[in-house]
Amino acid sequence: MNWGKSLIIVFIMFMSGIGYLAYRTTQTNFDLVENDYYKQELSYQQKIDKATEANNLSEQISIVQTKDGIKMQLPVDMKDKKISGEVWFYCAYDKNRDKKFNIETDTALTQFFSNEQITPGNYTVKINWNGDQKSYYSEKHLTIL
Repeated sequence: MNWGKSLIIVFIMFMSGIGYLAYRTTQTNFDLVENDYYKQELSYQQKIDKATEANNLSEQISIVQTKDGIKMQLPVDMKDKKISGEVWFYCAYDKNRDKKFNIETDTALTQFFSNEQITPGNYTVKINWNGDQKSYYSEKHLTIL
């Protein structure tokens, strides 16, 4: 085989590789963290203020995985307060795994999420709650097995 044929074969292989890469890039899904990203960014100072309020409590929110599911424990400072809010299990790599729940704690300030409600994966648990006209925000990283 002479160098002309070898050059044509290398050129065809190169163009095939570029074509394959172009095809693969069109098939890749890029999800934004949030659909209304810019609106969220404008209210970021409020999130910082809420996180500061949560850090000023006597203890932090506790989120642990048990064999039956996920147990969330609010701080004892929330005892005897009217609590409302939302818990968001945010999965960065797959928005189909994201789950949002309303905060519905029992008298011991705990809330339980069963294994059937949340699929295994890496999550950032974002807790946004109100207690007696104060707002709080906390984030915890959790790997569910």
